[in-house]
Amino acid sequence: MPAAPDPAAPQPGARPIARRRLGDLAPAAGEPLAADAVLDRFLDWVGEQGLELYPAQEEALLELWAGRHVVLNTPTGSGKSLVALGLQFKGLCEGRRSFYTTPIKALASEKFFALCDELGAEHVGMLTGDASINPGAPVVCCTAEVLSNMALREWEALDAPYAILDEFHYYGDADRGVAWQVPLLTLPQTQFLLMSATLGNTAPIEEDLARRSGREAAAVRSSERPVPLEFDYRQTPLHETLEWLAGADRLPAYIVNFTQRECAELAQSLTSMRLATREERERVWGAVADFRFDTPYGKDLRRFLGFGVGIHHAGLLPKYRLLVEQLAQQGLLKVICGTDTLGVGVNIPIRTVLFNKLAKFDGRKVSMLAVRDLQQIAGRAGRKGFDERGFVVAQAPEHAIAVRKAAESGGKKRRPKAPPKGEVLWSEETFQRLVGSPPEMLESQFRLTQGMALDLIQHDAALDDPARGNFHSLRELVRRCHEGEPSKRLLLRQAARLVRSLHRARVLRLQRDVASDYRWVVVDQELQREFSLHQALALFLVEALRGMDPADPSYPLDLLSLVESVLEDPAVILRRQVERAKDELITRLKAEGVPYEERMDRLEEVTHPKPAADLIYGAFGRFRRDHPWVAGESIRPKSIGREMVERFLGFSEYVRLYGLQRSEGVLLRYLSQLYRTLVHSVPERAKSQEVLDLEGYFRAVLEHTDTSLLEEWESLLHPEVRLAQGDARERAREALRAWELFHDPKAFAARVRGETHLLLRALARGEWAEAAGLVRQREGDPWPAERFEEALQPFLDEHGSIDLSPRARQAQWTRIEEEGPRRWRVSQVLLGAEEETSWHILGEIDLSAGHGLEGPLVEVRYLGA
Repeated sequence: MPAAPDPAAPQPGARPIARRRLGDLAPAAGEPLAADAVLDRFLDWVGEQGLELYPAQEEALLELWAGRHVVLNTPTGSGKSLVALGLQFKGLCEGRRSFYTTPIKALASEKFFALCDELGAEHVGMLTGDASINPGAPVVCCTAEVLSNMALREWEALDAPYAILDEFHYYGDADRGVAWQVPLLTLPQTQFLLMSATLGNTAPIEEDLARRSGREAAAVRSSERPVPLEFDYRQTPLHETLEWLAGADRLPAYIVNFTQRECAELAQSLTSMRLATREERERVWGAVADFRFDTPYGKDLRRFLGFGVGIHHAGLLPKYRLLVEQLAQQGLLKVICGTDTLGVGVNIPIRTVLFNKLAKFDGRKVSMLAVRDLQQIAGRAGRKGFDERGFVVAQAPEHAIAVRKAAESGGKKRRPKAPPKGEVLWSEETFQRLVGSPPEMLESQFRLTQGMALDLIQHDAALDDPARGNFHSLRELVRRCHEGEPSKRLLLRQAARLVRSLHRARVLRLQRDVASDYRWVVVDQELQREFSLHQALALFLVEALRGMDPADPSYPLDLLSLVESVLEDPAVILRRQVERAKDELITRLKAEGVPYEERMDRLEEVTHPKPAADLIYGAFGRFRRDHPWVAGESIRPKSIGREMVERFLGFSEYVRLYGLQRSEGVLLRYLSQLYRTLVHSVPERAKSQEVLDLEGYFRAVLEHTDTSLLEEWESLLHPEVRLAQGDARERAREALRAWELFHDPKAFAARVRGETHLLLRALARGEWAEAAGLVRQREGDPWPAERFEEALQPFLDEHGSIDLSPRARQAQWTRIEEEGPRRWRVSQVLLGAEEETSWHILGEIDLSAGHGLEGPLVEVRYLGA
């Protein structure tokens, strides 16, 4: 495959950067610079930005320059990132590496691009598991798991003089906390900066870190906020609370809910309130006039926005979430109904955080919010530079509000019934406790996994030190961890069980030391050193494809099922598939007169569709015999992408079929992962023309629905595009898209067929507006919805309907002929329900100079016989 062009190469007319970057102040390689001089340069640069350091920032920087570890516990918005930047600049000036870890890949990506702007792209790298960009750079952004895995493999040998662990309260996360603990245990040579707004008492962690590293640890704490908070508890119905907030000039507000359904229902109820004036609503309509609300839930969202009400949660399409954030930043929204994801990585400036409830379902039961959770979310209230104060409001339980209303009515209203048994209630005292208490102490969540055991055994083998003996690193890690002694004894027993299971599975074997008679326990050489579940399943996919026959008619769809089986399960979609299957089954069984008890038994057997399950489980069983370290539950047959292909459903149709309107974002993320796995994990030799057509189909679906995830992925693969400035960025994006389109003629043809097939589907279903949006509109000769409807009517009169079966989507019915440089003629035959016809869609693709490469490629010139 030819190399991609360098769209970041200097372009004539590129706009210069006006301000001085921090990276420009770093000395040249080999040029000595005293620590005090480095600090002076950093502080001078801070002043150039018009910033004045808070006392806690100054204290933290001085402690870092003194060589101490720092635990920085200050409120949201108090400039922790600037302290981190100071440490990264220090490392850059000294020629020493620094790592910056985040909880999620998206934050690592955002931090990477921000640091590229400040320090220079040549100095910054990123490691997220999905992307590896400039990994040898002196400043590295990564997820916490990436640094943890590196630390397990290399311990003190890891080149990590400085490490910044952001959102350090994740140390207490039950599932992921071990990734925040491992670096503290294994990197005694590293100076740490641990940052969070909600840490609680970290004295035990500080003492252990100081004892292990021989370096003092300083806690820098402050409750001083740039924007102070004011707290209120309301015993009025929610709409009255909002009216009070509006009258007190405390909007915009973010209303915290704990399910996506609650967000939608609340947004709908707020449309009856006059939160925004007519002038404010007209400003919103003007701001979204050209935005495409072209999915089932988009129409609801547009209506909500017209009332000054936004929605924000993980179930929304990325383009909708980004739109809500942009409108909020422009001050155009009065209320945003969102989930508790506001605490991490969401850029929504608001004046008031309103908690609709103080209890949430945690996956097992409904329980009261933790102090840390409430304070993390509440900290987002108040906009620095805009608000003198931020406001945090909690609603009383609905039952308590009803009791109060009944009491105020003087007996005119019947006293409400007692709340349902088991319902968690709260009071104003509860709220005051959550607000005034320090966050809960972080508790160690250390655990061992097979992957960790393999890394540690490999580390011992690499050291090749018989004095340490086998399993030294495994025992040492357990000894160092922050668990109590009883838990450590349990962990050692668990470690022994892990080792025995790996030995029985022949993953571990004995190898005699070349310099002595010592026998090392080592990982079998055939096991990849870079062990991870994702790579193991990618390897399974490659090996399973070797046993399949590309000439088999079922090969393309079975390959798709194999790819789907290695992807994470999107629970909400599979749950809806099961519900629909149960509804259809119960209707059929009732019609057949099947007794009730038998109907109930039959319903228990219903699961989501698993096509090619025998093939997948059989291939995985064989794979496990050769690679037995892979967990048996890691393979997950399902049919989402395959169902869309077999039934030829578009994104919106699939959403409507299963009622996924509030979870469109979940479906889009799944299809994006499916497309990326098809492109990068399926070997080229396994890609028949039909498989390439599957790639083209999913690319066309994603392109038409929401390009946000595609653009994010491509920006990680080619960060130079995002880093280019102004006009140069547009040229860089054009250059990259041109390379993607033209470097592989087969993939280009498959993408064109994907577009024309989606156009066929829209025409066959009479979705004329959809059809108009699926083609590039030619200036002076457009094809609006009405023209498609008029042109196709004679065909429908004669043939009844357009055939959409797999037969009609074969490559032979789509002809693509090159007519000149970046110009093609496209012809798509329309088949009737039972016969071939002389009807076709004639179009052209003109991507010559002056024509953009975004959006649909095909311009329609003619539709007829």
